[in-house]
This record gives sequence, C-alpha cells and structure tokens, in this order.
Amino acid sequence: MQEFHIGKNEKDQRFDKYLKKLLSEAPGSFIYKMLRKKNITLNGKKADGSEKLMLGDEVKLFLSDETFQKFSEKATDVSSQYPYLPLDIIYEDDDILVINKPMGMLSQKAAAGDVSANEYIIGYLLRQKKLTESDLRTFRPSVCNRLDRNTSGLLIAGKSLKGLQDMAKQLNDRSVEKYYQCLVKGKITECSQAEGWLSKDRENNQAVISRQELPGAKYIKMGYMPKAVFISEEQVYTLLEVHLITGRSHQIRAHLASFGYPVVGDGKYGDKQVNLWFARKLKVHFQLLHASRIRFPDGRELTAPLNGEFQKAVEYLEARFRTVQHK
Repeated sequence: MQEFHIGKNEKDQRFDKYLKKLLSEAPGSFIYKMLRKKNITLNGKKADGSEKLMLGDEVKLFLSDETFQKFSEKATDVSSQYPYLPLDIIYEDDDILVINKPMGMLSQKAAAGDVSANEYIIGYLLRQKKLTESDLRTFRPSVCNRLDRNTSGLLIAGKSLKGLQDMAKQLNDRSVEKYYQCLVKGKITECSQAEGWLSKDRENNQAVISRQELPGAKYIKMGYMPKAVFISEEQVYTLLEVHLITGRSHQIRAHLASFGYPVVGDGKYGDKQVNLWFARKLKVHFQLLHASRIRFPDGRELTAPLNGEFQKAVEYLEARFRTVQHK
C-alpha cells in the first residue's frame, strides 16, 4: 500500500489528473478500474476521479510495490537528468525564481537529450532541498517565459503550481512589462513605437514582417528608446531599450531589421559584414539582445545587468567610439 498527502502543488486539480501524473505509465483504463474497485481511495472513501483535491487530502493506493513501480515514472538518474549549475539568481520567493540566463542556454528542451534552464533550475531546487525527488512525481517547476537560446537575460520560473498559474495569467494578459536591451546597426536618436504584422516562414524558421495585415499574420507592437549612440568615421551603432508590448517569436530582431536597424550578431536577420567585424574584433558570436528589466503589476521591478559578450562589446565601443548618451 502507498499513501500520499496532497500538498500546495497538487491541490485544486481533479483527482484523476493527479493520478495520471502519479501513475504516468498506467493507461487511463487501469486507473479508473482501480477507482471502481476501491483499490485507490480518497480520504478513505471510494472516488470516481472527478473530485477536486484539497490541501491535506489523503490518497491511498492498495497496489503491490511491483505494480506501483511498474506504472510510476521509470526510474532515472536524477543527478544526470537535473544537473546542478550555479545560476545567477535575481529574485526568489516561495512561488517564483528569476534568473539571469546566459547566452547559449536553452530556456526549454528542443530535443529529448537537451539540458535547458528548466533542468538546471530543478537541479538547483533539489540541491537546496526546496524540492524532493518525490515531489517530481506530480509536479515539476517550469519556466514561464521563453528566451531564444542566444538571448540572455531575465527568465522567470514557477516553483509552485500557484507561481506557474499566476505568472501564466500575468504574461498572457500582458500585465508584466518586459524590456530588452540590444545593440543595433545605425543611428536612432528619438523614442518611438513600431507596429506591424508578423508571419512565420516555418520552412526556414524565420519571421517575415509586413506593414499591413496578411492572412495568418499576427499583430506586433513595441516601443524603443535610445540609451547611447556610438559613432566613428565609418560605423554607427545604437544601444536601445525595447519595450516588448506583444511577445512573438523573433519579434524584436525581425522587426528592427525590417526598418533598417539589425541587431548586432544576429545570424538570421542581421548584417553579415557587421557581424563579421564584431566576431573578428570582439569575438561576438551571438545576437546582442538581453532581457534586462521586468515590471510586475504590483510595481515590483527586477533588472539584470548585461553579461558576457554584450557587456564587453559596449565597453569597447564606449572606449573607442564617440559616445552620445541619451536619457
């Protein structure tokens, strides 16, 4: 017999949904059969699976250890599945964790063998004993927003079910304000907004921007403000802060490039000659785009400093180019 008690990350869901996580390898027919035969009970009583779980509810499974192991998630080496990596933690409470993701790290797995920020975050929580291997049977912390592999900056993860649900709602209704910094080719001296329509070329995994609505296209909007302009005899670059009002895949990079201000280091939408110069001179191999600031509906604001190649590039330009600062 196995006994479990419903915690904060399992409550408020249907009983059968919980059981399908607990017995993830079992067919639904087996679970409902065990409920009918009272081999699975809720608070000592027969249940049909439609019940809404409450904090502290008692779940008993009258199954042999062999049957339980057979239908539980297959055992894995947790240390390899969720390796530990020191994270740049910007903020943490009981429900969410916010890290400054480095360039080159996936937000979530793209293939089965990948290790992403998701796995590193779980590895951190396990190491800090804020999560147990048993907890992972029915709940896994997960990132709430996504950043491209080669975009650095603020990545939010839900540590609890409440954290995941609250952040999903706030991100979906756009009440969380998201700001990015990027270095672009060209000179921008005025604050402005840009609107358009984004279509996806799925064959080439590329966004296509249009000024007018097209079938299947999604509306996009962002605001931008110059922070500094770097000027030499042959080159001009602008450090921008972008307020991402709508959040579409590749939106900032594709939209800026569409009106003549490609992001430095962007191999998909950028300027090849500019990228080559930065690669040779400063060893820049990723787009210089950084999720730098978020503001929550309650007024809390989090910031993440530039890191890695981006910070080195800005320092180089400040030292060798004529710099015009903007407020």
